[in-house]
Amino acid sequence: MDICTLLQIVISTIAATSLMTLFSYAVSASTRELYKEPVLLTYIFTKFHIEVSPKTKNILAWLLHYIIGLLFVIAYHYLWFYNIFEFSWRVAFLFGAISGIIGILGWIVLFEIVPQKPNIDFKGYYTQLFFAHVIFGLVAFFVYKIFTCN
Repeated sequence: MDICTLLQIVISTIAATSLMTLFSYAVSASTRELYKEPVLLTYIFTKFHIEVSPKTKNILAWLLHYIIGLLFVIAYHYLWFYNIFEFSWRVAFLFGAISGIIGILGWIVLFEIVPQKPNIDFKGYYTQLFFAHVIFGLVAFFVYKIFTCN
């Protein structure tokens, strides 16, 4: 993988994860519910008794959130690069929807294994999470497309 492709993936990841997170924060504020992924990850770290400072837990939560976004964009890249899926808005929407389902399943597992579940509206959280990932897929596609390496 050349440096241009690596930058294309990283910049797409940062843009897509940031806009997805902004959407989650906006929905969280408008519904007055806790739908903020990094905050929920920090909560999970706390409930798993990870013995680091609160600031470090917060940093680790944000880092993990972006790493997961990076893994999704890397998967998108290979599916597009090897022409397994068409490079289109429709496929980006589909990738976002599939990523949303994967994200929801991941959070369901996390909430099942955490010793004490957060006091949140789970149905509302999963609904907004699905749409946040659709936004993620579309933004990842858009930025990936405008940052062409060839």
